Amino acid sequence: MHSPTPNPEIDWPSELYRVLKAADVRQMSYVPDAGHSQLIRMFSADKDVITNVLTTEEEGIAIAAGGWLGGQRSVLLMQSSGVGNCINMLSLSVIGRFPLLMLVTMRGEWAEFNPWQVPMSRATQPSLEAIGVKVMRAETAEDLIETVEAAAALAYDSDQQIAVLIGQRLIGKKKW
Repeated sequence: MHSPTPNPEIDWPSELYRVLKAADVRQMSYVPDAGHSQLIRMFSADKDVITNVLTTEEEGIAIAAGGWLGGQRSVLLMQSSGVGNCINMLSLSVIGRFPLLMLVTMRGEWAEFNPWQVPMSRATQPSLEAIGVKVMRAETAEDLIETVEAAAALAYDSDQQIAVLIGQRLIGKKKW
């Protein structure tokens, strides 16, 4: 099966920032990640958005729930390896029906150099679905923008828990 080629013409982090701002996202939580670095920088520079650097990904789920209770929309950025840290805490959003939007950069897929990333990569989608999170996936910049727009509407307008998986090929090969 041939994988789609990323479109270098689309600045997808800037487009994601625009989409999330249009969805009135006022809080962004993250564990530092190279795949999200440009989006993290844009949100960190935005005086209208509260950014939270996390020590572990599950903290972002509690922050998103608290933000919603306080009247603010939130997005949680993480890498697929961090999904395993969140499974138990995801029950807070699922059972409490708090909107949750997660953007998950995938590792352990296309051109991965680190074999430790592969097992959680295979478990990411099934684990999220098993706990009750709806999973959407994007492999190209065009699909990613449209998918995040749809995911934000579904999360915030219908009190759903959504994870958008961002294919590793779109992120690009890690250079060490």
